[in-house]
Amino acid sequence: MKKRQEKRDASPKKPGANLNSKPGFKKPDANSKPNFKNPGKPFKPRLKKAPVDDGTIRLNKYISNAGIASRREADELIKSGLAEVNGKVITEMGFKVQPGDVVKFDGNTISAEKNVYVLLNKPKGFITTTKDEKDRKTVMDLIANATTARIFPVGRLDRATTGLLLFTNDGYLTKKLTHPSHSVRKIYHVKLNKKLTHADMDEIKKGVRLIPEGIAEVDNISFIEGKPKDEVGIEVHIGWNRVVRRIFEKLGYEVELLDRVSIGGLTKKNLKRGDWRHLTEQEVNFLKML
Repeated sequence: MKKRQEKRDASPKKPGANLNSKPGFKKPDANSKPNFKNPGKPFKPRLKKAPVDDGTIRLNKYISNAGIASRREADELIKSGLAEVNGKVITEMGFKVQPGDVVKFDGNTISAEKNVYVLLNKPKGFITTTKDEKDRKTVMDLIANATTARIFPVGRLDRATTGLLLFTNDGYLTKKLTHPSHSVRKIYHVKLNKKLTHADMDEIKKGVRLIPEGIAEVDNISFIEGKPKDEVGIEVHIGWNRVVRRIFEKLGYEVELLDRVSIGGLTKKNLKRGDWRHLTEQEVNFLKML
């Protein structure tokens, strides 16, 4: 009986007979101590390196920042061979300009200063100019703390006119907003010295001849709801000098108040008189699509 038991113990065990056993796993001895002499390497997650700003800029963006054209248009200009870097004509798409490179477009040296866009709610008494020989107050005094970049007013408002005035160093956008072919509309609130007759309103809608430019056409004119008949809203896209005042003066009216309340869809909302703000990226993109 004893021999039969020994024989049974000597027989090989079937795989899985011991439920506590696992392939490649050895149960540690309760009395054994952990071995710290040769520990495994700690897990280190692989992190993507942040892109390094090496100061380079794509040539199409450089040209766009210089205010010459949009990036898409700049690509076509580069293909046509109008761009030079350090005296060499560049037609390669994606070419990067290095710090210190001299970039020329159509033979003229250009700078890729970052574009800045500032919107001012102009008060009375300030002249729309970058410098006044008589040392009078200018609109530049109002935006002195807006940016260190050299920006310029887009169009102008005369000294007595209030309202929205845009400043930028983006030559491409300036041209777009001021050129008559783009029909960028501006809305004014006008207060006259007397009530505007319906006959004169119809005359304005037809177009008033101004010398020397010709017929001044308005996009819309109407009385302001809830206001006396001496206050109107007028919408124009032509950029002639003092055009709104001259239209009413031609018909025998004096403009007592002229306030630009909108330009290219931008409004004075939450912008107090004399205050300024930077345009959002969305607003800039909208203006470029006009």
